[in-house]
This record gives sequence, structure tokens and C-alpha cells, in this order.
Amino acid sequence: MKVFKKILIGLLIIFIILQAFRPDKNLSGNTEHSISKTYPVPDDVNVILAKACYDCHSNKTRYPWYANLQPVAWWLSDHVNSGKHDMNFDEFSSYRIRKQYKKLEECIDLVKEGEMPLSSYTIIHKDAKLTDTEKTALLNWFEKIRDTMRAKYPPDSLISKRR
Repeated sequence: MKVFKKILIGLLIIFIILQAFRPDKNLSGNTEHSISKTYPVPDDVNVILAKACYDCHSNKTRYPWYANLQPVAWWLSDHVNSGKHDMNFDEFSSYRIRKQYKKLEECIDLVKEGEMPLSSYTIIHKDAKLTDTEKTALLNWFEKIRDTMRAKYPPDSLISKRR
């Protein structure tokens, strides 16, 4: 029993020490290059993006209380950074046109396949689960932007050439 108690105390000390090492939070809120600065975002779509996408794909994350505990904060930070790397709606207009077009295509595919939002996110954030109506609204909006891009830019500027 003494060994178990020592292990428990050791783990508690390690846990307490870990709390001193915190990752930076995604709270800049910088929207200078937001998709909404280039393309209109209908109110219903904006609500969907806010509840299901922006925590991982924007410059401002809403953090739950447990995001202040290590090692959970590191895991969340890595998850958010990965999401922002894949697609950041607040940096969208800074992407090259070809990348914007491709990212919208990826969004369409991921929403259609039910891969976004991630199931690991919707377990905790039940409101982030997309209804069929919400999926349709998002998909229509993504397609509308792609249609706008096709009308505005030459086709070879939108699609990567195969090598």
C-alpha cells in the first residue's frame, strides 16, 4: 500500500508541475483576411460556421474550462493548430486563388462524407453536429463561392495542373 501511495503522490506532483507549462491559446481574433471580407456569408451559414467550424478553423477558439489543464491543453492546442493549418476561414483571402478553390472543394467533400466536424469534437460539443439542413446550407454556400470564382477567374488559375 505504501508503494501505491508513493506512486500516487509522485503522479500528483508531476501533474501540478505540468500546469506551469501552458501552450499559447488561439485568441487573436484577427479577421483581416476572413472569408467574409471577400464573399458574403449568409446569417444561417455564419451560425453554422460559428458552432461547428470556427473553434478549429479560425483565429479565435472558444475554450472549455478543461482547456486550462495539462496535458489536455497541449492536445487541444495541437488539434486547433492542425485545424488552422488545414483551413482557416479567418486567413482565407490571404490564400492564393487556386488554394482557396481547392480548400472549398475539400470542405465540400468533408461535409458530404460526414468527416467534418470531427466526431471527437461533436462528442463534447453536441450542438456542432450538423443536421441535413445545415449540411445543405454549407454545401450550397461553398458551391456558390466556387461558382463565383469560376465566373471571375480563368479555369487554369483555379485547378492545379497534373504532373
